[in-house]
Order: sequence, then C-alpha cells, then structure tokens
Amino acid sequence: MNCPILLIDANSFFASCHIALNPELADIPVVVGGDEKKRHGICLAANYIAKREYGIKTGMAVREAREKLGNEGVIVSPQHSLYVDFSARILRIKRRYSPLVEPFSIDESWVDLTGTERLHKTDSSEEIASRLQKNILEETGIPTSVGIGPNKIISKMAAEIKKPLGITKVNFQDVPRVFWPLPVKELFGVGHRMEKNLWLLNIHSIGDLANYPAGTLKKRFGLIGLILKNSANGVDYSPVNPANLEVVKSAGHQITLPKDLAGHENIQVIIHELSEIVGRRVRIGGYTGKTVGLTLKDTEFQCLHRTQSMPYFSDLSEDIYGTAVVLLQRHWPYWKPVRMVGLTLSHLIKNSEEQLDLFGVTEKRRKITRALDKIKDRHGETAIFKATSLTGVSVMFQNRWGC
Repeated sequence: MNCPILLIDANSFFASCHIALNPELADIPVVVGGDEKKRHGICLAANYIAKREYGIKTGMAVREAREKLGNEGVIVSPQHSLYVDFSARILRIKRRYSPLVEPFSIDESWVDLTGTERLHKTDSSEEIASRLQKNILEETGIPTSVGIGPNKIISKMAAEIKKPLGITKVNFQDVPRVFWPLPVKELFGVGHRMEKNLWLLNIHSIGDLANYPAGTLKKRFGLIGLILKNSANGVDYSPVNPANLEVVKSAGHQITLPKDLAGHENIQVIIHELSEIVGRRVRIGGYTGKTVGLTLKDTEFQCLHRTQSMPYFSDLSEDIYGTAVVLLQRHWPYWKPVRMVGLTLSHLIKNSEEQLDLFGVTEKRRKITRALDKIKDRHGETAIFKATSLTGVSVMFQNRWGC
C-alpha cells in the first residue's frame, strides 16, 4: 500500500452534529453561533448551504450572519458536550479499521492502514477510505472528507481538496502538480503572520517555498523555516502516534467579557477566577506546571500575550494568579480596557514530586486547596469561591447570583 495514511475530516462538524440530531435541518442554512448578549456572538461553524449560498464564514459576527440569512435558516447555540460525544463515536469507528489512530482535533484524525491489508481484504486505500467514510455517515450522520497520502502532511492537505464527502489521493510524485500552484497560506502550518513574513521574501505560492534556498529560510525563521520547506515538498517523517494527545502540554481558559473592563483591580478579579479554573483542571489531571501565560484583548481586538515562568513547578491557583498579576501590572496600562482575558499554565509534567519549603507554608496551602477541591467535587464548582467574585465584576459566577 503506497499511500497508507488517511486524514478523516468531519465536514462542518459542529453544524453537522445538530443536523444529525434533527435531519429536518439538512436542506436549510444552519449556523452555530454564540450568545450576542454576552458578546460571544461569533459564528463557530456553518453548513455548506450557509457557506456557499449565503456567504457565512467562521469567525463572522452572529449579527452579520443573521442579516445575511434574513428569514432563512436557523442559528443554534453551541453544545460542546454534544460535539465531544459525536467525536468519540467517530473515533471508535476509525479504530475498527486500524489500531493506529491519532486524533488531531475534535473533528480530525489520522489513520495508518499499514499492515491492515488482510483485515480489509484489499490493498486499495481508496476502497478502505470509502468504506470508512460510509460507515461514519451511516452510524453517526456526519459527512466526512478523506485525504490519502504516503505521510501525514500530504494526507492532511489532500483532505482539504474535495468537500463535503470527498476522497482525494495524492502520491508523493503528485505534490508539485497538486500543491505547488496553491497560495502559500494553504500550506499546513502557515498562519496569517507567517504568510506576511513569507511575502517579504517574495514567496507567494507553495511552489515558491518548496524551491526557496534552505539556508535563507533557516537564517530567517530558524528550524521552523526548514520544516515549512519540507512540508511544501511533501516531506514528513512523523509517525501516526495514537498516544500523541495523551501528553498534555498546557491547560487554559479564556472569557469574553459582557462589557469592557478597565483598572487592574477589576481585571484581577477575572484573572483570579480564571486561575481557580485552570488550577483545578491541572490538579484533576494530576499535573503541575511552570509557565503562566496571560492573554488580553482590547476594545479594538488587538491582543497582547505574555508569559513568565515561576521559580518552581506548581498546581496551586494562588501561584498561577500571583504570576499572572505580575504580567498584568508589567505589560498592561492601568487605564486601558479589556474585552477578553485568557490564562494558561504550560510546561506541564506529572505531579510526582512536591516542592517543600522550610516553614511548611506551601504544605499548608496545599492542604487548604485539597479541602476546597473536595468541597467542589461533592457540591459543584461554585459551592465555594473567593469573596472577590461578589464584587459585581465577576463573570464566572454572575449567573449564579442573577447579576
């Protein structure tokens, strides 16, 4: 089997999940969007009718989408538990075809068919892909597109060519013909900022990047420059690793505020609540982390992201909060309002050791944290919280108190 790697991509996944539960939505435009009243009014997904006939795009304001739809179609609220359930069901189907399944996101996975010829009684990857695609559609109602290639990068890009319900096979020798004429932004791994940087080098297509001098790319972008050049040439040696997502690299949470918030003391209330959420997630997973990241978005949608490492690994929300406050006070003007706050803890490792201090202060804090976690385990996340959440600035608990 010369092209054993499949990338299965669920088409318009969030919207398709709602349609699978309610088939009456299949022939009308469907948009999945947030709550406009809470300023979460962004389109997260749309089915192909909404995209092609009404010009709905992911990231578009729900207000604008509503104007484009007029009286046609529906806008549904996101249901993340529903998407996780469908994703798990699809993953189980894929694992019937091969033990080597690597999830890439909630709606995409690689499947390595190497050595499965006797199981499927064929060495045709297209035939196996067709069966898999059919099984997923019949058992879950979710349409998929499948990219077939000799490695992960080629199969990933091949899956983007025919949507929905497409199957595209690209051999290594087909890369110059199929991929090189495409704009460089179509290359997996090239974001908006990298695209602009490549333009400065007169690199506008994938072919331009594939044939650009490696030395110049390495000098300008470091190792990532060489990786992108290899990707443009269809070169990828990474294996399909089923355990890839079992290694947690970071934990985080972000919130778009119902109204703009200025003043460090007000923003710190939000950071405090996010610290509690992130710290608890890390502790539940049995991890401890070292690097705190703070992301702030202003009223003009300009983002600031800064990180700082703590002197030791920690899973305590207070340590995360203290480091985040340092970042806030150091990098964000007091007068400047924010509309979104995000917090992450990265460089995670399994919590097999604990940092001790001479007077036992850290151990006392850990005992208090464990006691609080037990209360939340039994009575819910809002059973106990910091008094700052009652100041009126709180976002995470305002629904509880009807604020």
